[in-house]
Amino acid sequence: MDPINEMAETLKLLGDKTRLTIMVLLKERALCVCDIVELLETSQPNASQHLRKLKAARLLNETRKGQWIYYSLNIEDKPHIQMILGHLPSLKENMDQLKNDCD
Repeated sequence: MDPINEMAETLKLLGDKTRLTIMVLLKERALCVCDIVELLETSQPNASQHLRKLKAARLLNETRKGQWIYYSLNIEDKPHIQMILGHLPSLKENMDQLKNDCD
């Protein structure tokens, strides 16, 4: 895929509020699905569907810790995505309220 098409597809993917919110959350730290479900107040299948799309676009990494899979950003080689996320407000305060039931 040429760079312009790839960027257009990535920007289309991030045009979804839920996926963009997931990216902003992951800017703070790696999270498991249960954390994302709690923060977004959504269902596990819904969160997993959005994570699957972001992973397919190579925007996320997965790391297994015990029975949980943690997601983190994979944007070191994507300065345009770094710039977009840099202009969005932090959701760190929301993350401080996590119950951490998954650990």
